[in-house]
Amino acid sequence: MHRQEWKLTEKVLGKEHPSTLVSMNNLALVLGSQGKYKEAEVMYRQTLQIMEKVLGKEHPSTLVSMNDLAAVLGSQGEYEEAEAMHRQTLQLKEKVLGKHHPSTLDSMNGSRLCYKVNGSIRRQRRCIDRRYS
Repeated sequence: MHRQEWKLTEKVLGKEHPSTLVSMNNLALVLGSQGKYKEAEVMYRQTLQIMEKVLGKEHPSTLVSMNDLAAVLGSQGEYEEAEAMHRQTLQLKEKVLGKHHPSTLDSMNGSRLCYKVNGSIRRQRRCIDRRYS
């Protein structure tokens, strides 16, 4: 269903239309929830690349896609890349949305979980301290 929606949206509106990008991100989300992590990763990377080009690196939709890609990387055990992407997303969200925006706080949580899995208790603690400062 999501794949059909994406293809139809792409055909009608074009590959770089924001609605097409939302459809691509939604498909990647569904693939990840089905445990098809590699396929989800490919879709997220394609979406992110186009979003950065069309919307810009600091657009809120781009930041959501970055965060989603980081999560699927973590699900595959790619913890170092996931942690780096979570960190980058968090920095951009703090800059664009502010430190206390709900989306920024979600990214802090994603970073904290990544640090926990990676065994970096010191970084996890700093992330928690930042959240409440």
